[in-house]
Amino acid sequence: MKKTRSSTAHAKGRTVPSTSFSFDAATLAKRLLAAAPERSREVLTRRFGLGASPERETLEAIGDRSSITRERVRQIEAAGLDAIRSSKVFKEAATAFDEIAKYIHSLGAIVPEETLLSALGKDEKNRNRFRFFLMVNAAFFRERETNDFLARWHVDHTTAKHIHSALTRLYSSLSDTDVVTEGELLDRFLDELKEVNDAYKNEEVLKRWLSLSKHIGSNPLTQWGRVTAPAIRIKGVRDYAYLAVKRHGTPMHFSEVAKTIGALFSKKAHIATTHNELIKDPRFVLVGRGLYALTEWGYTPGVVRDVIRETLEEKGPMKKEEIIKHVKKARFVKDNTILVNLNDSRYFKRMKDGRYAAV
Repeated sequence: MKKTRSSTAHAKGRTVPSTSFSFDAATLAKRLLAAAPERSREVLTRRFGLGASPERETLEAIGDRSSITRERVRQIEAAGLDAIRSSKVFKEAATAFDEIAKYIHSLGAIVPEETLLSALGKDEKNRNRFRFFLMVNAAFFRERETNDFLARWHVDHTTAKHIHSALTRLYSSLSDTDVVTEGELLDRFLDELKEVNDAYKNEEVLKRWLSLSKHIGSNPLTQWGRVTAPAIRIKGVRDYAYLAVKRHGTPMHFSEVAKTIGALFSKKAHIATTHNELIKDPRFVLVGRGLYALTEWGYTPGVVRDVIRETLEEKGPMKKEEIIKHVKKARFVKDNTILVNLNDSRYFKRMKDGRYAAV
């Protein structure tokens, strides 16, 4: 038979390795369909998009066209699948089904539906044929999409159960703001997978399992966390700016932030727009002429005068040199700027011993 080769697929950025099968998918689909009664064959062809058009029809659409109920269509479909499963051609296709099962095992035994079908078929018609094969053979199990997980296929109930539980525990271990490196997240995930066969535990399989979750995700810098975390849920310039400054590790000028957004994320960010967004976002603090730091680094909002006042209120009266030292940890300004503010008698006073205090 002509060989069928799967394409390379991507889901949430995960690459799925391609494979070759010894059977021709189109020929096998025709042979399996031929084992169903005529009426069932027609329903299956339309339900799975196995005819001239790759469009898959719903039970309702088929029922409306044939003037029968949705439930009756479902019964006809089920009868057709049962007829195929009890046929000689189904038994003869055992080797083909085994090849598909081995491929799914190689991907980690449980795979997001979109990822698997994109890997199995290079075009919609071929993907429909493999969807049909998966539905015909009871060795393949489909789990519907839920609030927590994407739709997925698996070939091992025990492994699938462990993966679902491990992903749920991993999500619970993350806070609403946690952002961790990919390596750290994979290590945490492995700690939750002690009951899973070690043969599956390689980086690509782990990331493929992670992609099953609708609640755990990564940002363009491959940092991971809950999909609702500000550093993971990237919506616009502000979020890209946050990632750029956080990656830089020290305060940045808004013009450099705009350039970095373009370089790192291939997103066009106008300098003026970036500046306006940084001003509005409480995650950033203006610490100098156009320099922005992150609030999470310990910087607080306010002008130099406010920083001096906070310093004196916290530390008590201090010498000029000590004040300058403390303020420059919080603001990137010249010594003279600090002194001008310090000598404003409306806010500060110089004591007899040369120390300064807030008024």
